[in-house]
Amino acid sequence: MVKKNLPLRVGVGVIILNHNNKIFVGKRRDNPIDKWQMPQGGVNKNENFLSAMKRELKEETSIKSIEVLKILENFYVYELPKELLGIIWKGKFRGQKQKWFIVRFKGEESEINLKTKHPEFIEWKWIEMEDLPKVIVDFKKKVYENLLIELKKYFNSHF
Repeated sequence: MVKKNLPLRVGVGVIILNHNNKIFVGKRRDNPIDKWQMPQGGVNKNENFLSAMKRELKEETSIKSIEVLKILENFYVYELPKELLGIIWKGKFRGQKQKWFIVRFKGEESEINLKTKHPEFIEWKWIEMEDLPKVIVDFKKKVYENLLIELKKYFNSHF
């Protein structure tokens, strides 16, 4: 089976909190149904996770004004559904293994600009943390449920 032979793509993801502790999500250009996700992307060769996260965040949202609150210890993995295998990432990967960050957005909302060089999102919004698993595509739902658990742990230990 093709799926088992393909490696996982190494990536990063970022949970962006605003001053009200709501979370940034964007609606993807390539999947404009009512599904949203947090910024995420691949790690380039010789790039560390923190640099990759900041680069992806800037590339996808133009956001630079952040404070890193926590780097989550674990990696979070998802597998692509069969119908997307061989299509996404030029068919090189079967899924993604991600390092996630929790950051605080310190800028003004006018800093957020989705019209970047290679736009990925067509719109964005802030949502309640409880809504995270409800807005994501099904194959990433378990990752988002686990991220929500980590986010709650962070809040319980810091607030």
